[in-house]
Amino acid sequence: MKKGAPEDIIEIFLQPGEFYFGEEKTRIRTLLGSCVAITLWHPKQHIGGMSHYMLPQRPQRRPSEALDGRYADEVMQLFHRELQRTRTRPAEYQVKIFGGGHMFDHVQKNKRHTDISDRNIEVGRQLVAQYGYRLSAEDLGGNGHRNVILDLWSGDVWMKRAERAAPAVAG
Repeated sequence: MKKGAPEDIIEIFLQPGEFYFGEEKTRIRTLLGSCVAITLWHPKQHIGGMSHYMLPQRPQRRPSEALDGRYADEVMQLFHRELQRTRTRPAEYQVKIFGGGHMFDHVQKNKRHTDISDRNIEVGRQLVAQYGYRLSAEDLGGNGHRNVILDLWSGDVWMKRAERAAPAVAG
């Protein structure tokens, strides 16, 4: 049975490149374009988190540099660190992935180069599987942006999609 919303909710809004992992009284929100969000929720402990990564990987990371939530591969390391801290395992989590919307018409028409949104989707799916998570839902690709909300007290995730408006035609 899912719990109702607590009276003293902590609201977190993730900007691009941010990562958050927290406890039961938390609501995490973000707004995605070509970026991708991964949500994790533990149904027994009511803990979890969300990432908002911008790129599949950092071009070159020095060992002395801190992990950075802008990159998908480093986000997974951040999640892994939190799971170690909470003594939980990837298979215990409900995992959902969102985003990777196509934001620019010229990229859609010129497919000589892989669109960053397509790469973000591909790498996100690969990393979720590689780290041993089971994907329970996804909403990826398409056009426009998405609003995503995760409630850690219930595990509910809401996603609202806004299609990109077509450009006006002169004439």
